[in-house]
Parts: sequence; structure tokens; C-alpha cells
Amino acid sequence: MKKIFHEVDTLDKKCIQKYYLSEDILMENASGALRDYIYKKFKLKQKILIVCGSGNNGADGITLARQLHNDYKVNLYLASTPTSKMAILQLQRAKSIGVKITTNTKNKYDIIVDCIFGSGLNREISDNTNTLIKKLNKKNAFKIACDIPSGLYLSQNQKAIFKANTTITMGALKTSLFSDTAKDFVGKIIIANLGISNKTYESKTNIFYLEKKDLKLPLRKKQNTHKGTFGHSCVIAGNSQNAKIGACLIALKSAMATGSGLCTIVGNTPHNQYEIMSSADIPNNCNALAIGMGLGDTNKQKINKIKKFIFENKIPCVVDADMFYTDDILDFLQYKKTILTPHPKEFISLLAISNIAKISTNSLANNRLFYVKEFIKKYPKVTLLLKGANTIIANKNKIYIQNLGSSSLSKGGMGDVLAGIILSLLSQGYSSKQSAINGSLIHSLCAKKYKGNNYSLTPKSLIKQIKKLDKK
Repeated sequence: MKKIFHEVDTLDKKCIQKYYLSEDILMENASGALRDYIYKKFKLKQKILIVCGSGNNGADGITLARQLHNDYKVNLYLASTPTSKMAILQLQRAKSIGVKITTNTKNKYDIIVDCIFGSGLNREISDNTNTLIKKLNKKNAFKIACDIPSGLYLSQNQKAIFKANTTITMGALKTSLFSDTAKDFVGKIIIANLGISNKTYESKTNIFYLEKKDLKLPLRKKQNTHKGTFGHSCVIAGNSQNAKIGACLIALKSAMATGSGLCTIVGNTPHNQYEIMSSADIPNNCNALAIGMGLGDTNKQKINKIKKFIFENKIPCVVDADMFYTDDILDFLQYKKTILTPHPKEFISLLAISNIAKISTNSLANNRLFYVKEFIKKYPKVTLLLKGANTIIANKNKIYIQNLGSSSLSKGGMGDVLAGIILSLLSQGYSSKQSAINGSLIHSLCAKKYKGNNYSLTPKSLIKQIKKLDKK
């Protein structure tokens, strides 16, 4: 698990004021990280185009050009005239050793390094720069972004964004790197050391990046056990013709694959899945329950009965799908054993029902972290898992971002698999936070483990991957 920061200006200032690392030293270390990556990955004498802006991100690129000069065929392109003190100084140094400055980007290059804008970009960029970025993206070269791909910004992305194979971000991870939009542009993310360890550089934060090593599988270590030892997972199915029993069965099959000892579908819904039990009412030995998938337009009387059982018996629950379109959700928002698992459209409905905001899908896409924070501020008891290109999990005042998922999960039924995994972990005794975190990791890592084409993954084949999962 790594720390993520909204901005790092204060961290840079701490380096200068507290640790006596000058801006010059920080810049040498920043460009040094880019240099070391290039030396390690690419043979000498390859052609490199370094594209620089007018500020300190551009200064990093100019410094890099000086450091690589003569070992590689370096061309320096100034997208705008240097204006920052360090950019002007670094350009003088680069010129003094003979770094070549080019006025066009038409030549063929092996490597392109984007140093136009850093993470501080908060304005619209010019049409000329947008055109430049689009031209760079079309080039058949390995692309490296310095700090953050130019044009990428947390709340307002530009018309053009540099599409990197690798982003080398300076000092610490930034929230901008984990927007849904960013997923198609950042490539592999590497944190550059600026002359002190990450632990020394970083400060306190409430946003964290989840990694594979954070996964805690429900491995069975005890041998003197029985099926009840590993929890009873239940899913509520609707009784109407609109009830989607398939969603319930997917969730329960997923729960069983994740280790639940018993799995029951609750409702008068006949099926032919022999390993899944049926019950008209919630069993008294239910350890965790999921509601929403397959619920349809179930009447309020039944939902009220279900809520009464859950709250009186303090049953942990996963709330999903149809529940996000009814005001019955409001009671769950005050119940601390609730995990909410909406996709973006469902979250927009939830924000409206809970009187937080009425927004469009575009507004949510550009401000996911903001609305997650607003929601959890109003409803601090629940755990929220917002699905998307990058999953965001919020529990109390902490936020966890998981970016291991892929487009192969963009298919009906995949959310039901996730709900079933989380349900299973809840029934086996995981806390709400740990169920959401580990459920999300299992879901994404199983998709990565799948060997078929990324368009062919189905809920059934995803569930099969659960048994193959390990921490290696």
C-alpha cells in the first residue's frame, strides 16, 4: 500500500526548508530518475526527443537533455520559451555543452520524453500545445511522461493528453494519476526518488494506493472445521417477474468460489443450481447478506421486513444494483455494517436520493474523488466501493484506490461476481473495510490472470479464476 497526495508542493518545500535540499538538487535528482530509467531500458546512441514547457517540468527535461548528451542522440524541443528561473538556468547549462535544440518534431525518434506540464497544471492549454501533443501521440516511439502526462489534470482534462508508456512521477503518487481518464494515458507508473527516501519525503495522507501484496486471501489454516465454520452467505431475490435471478446466482456462485461454507438464495425463485440452497425467508444462521442484484420491483413490505431482520440481527450486508434507485437505500446509509457497491450511474442516483448532488456522468467522471469524499462525509458509517476504470473504496476518513482492473471486466454480471466475493469475505468474518479492499483485489487480479482475449472474459470464467489465485 502506497500513499497518494492531492498535491506535492508542500512536500517539495519541506525538502528545501527542512532538509536543505535546494531546488537545483531536487531537479538533478528528478531528471536523474528519468536518465537512469532510459539508461537501463534503452541502448546508447538511440534517438531521443525531449519536449519541454516553460516551467519547472520543462526544466527537468532540459536537465535530462544535458545528462544524456553524447550518450544518446538527443534533440531538445521547446514547446514554449522558458520562463521559470530554473528553466532559464538549465537551458544555459544545456547550451554550454552543446545540446541540440530543434524547431520541429517531424524526425523519427526511438524515445519521446514529455516534460511540457507537470501536476500543477490547472488551466486550459493553447491550441498549439494541443496540436503538438496529438502529433507526439501519433509517433511510433516509446513515450515517457515526466511527473504526469501533459494535459492530464484531476478535475478538468484537456483536449489532448500525452499517451505515455511509462510515467515517472516525482517524489510521490498524485491523485491525478488515478482518475478514470488517466488509465489510458499514464502507462506504468514509477516513483522517482528526489534525494531522500519516500518515507522521509512523504507526509500524512488519507488516500492510499492498493497493491497486489495487500491481498489477504481467506486461506483455510484450521483443519477441525465444518461448512458452518466458513460462513453462510445469502442473496435476496425479488419475487416479481422482473426479478433477475441470474444476477443472484452469479453472486452466490462467486461467494462459494471465494470460500463461503453455505450459500442461499432467499425468495420464491426456483432454480437448478444444486450447490445453492433456496429459502423463502432469510435463514437464522445467515452471516452476511446481499441485496439489490435481481431485486426488481420488489414491494416495500418485503423490503421493510428484510431491513428489520438485517438491523435487528446486525447482519453485515452488501447493497448493490436496484437498491440505488429507491429511497429504501437511506436506512442502509445509517447502518455501519453496510458496503455499497455502485457503478457510476448508480452512484449518481445515490447522490441525488441522499440530497448530496444532482450531477451528470461527465461531472462525476471528472470529480470522482470529490463526490466520494462528499458522500462519506455525510455517511461516515458505511463503506463505499465505487466501480470504474479505477476502483475507489472509502471507509470512514480514508480512501483506497485500486487500478489493477481492466476493460475485460466491462460486461454484464461482473459486478455480481464482485458483490459475491465481498459477501463471502463478510460471511467469513472480514470487516467491511477488509471485505471491500480484498474483494476488489481478488476481482481485478482474477481478470488479469485470465489467459483468453480481453473481450472474451465472462462471469463464469472469472469465477473459475478465483480458485487459481495466489499472492505470487
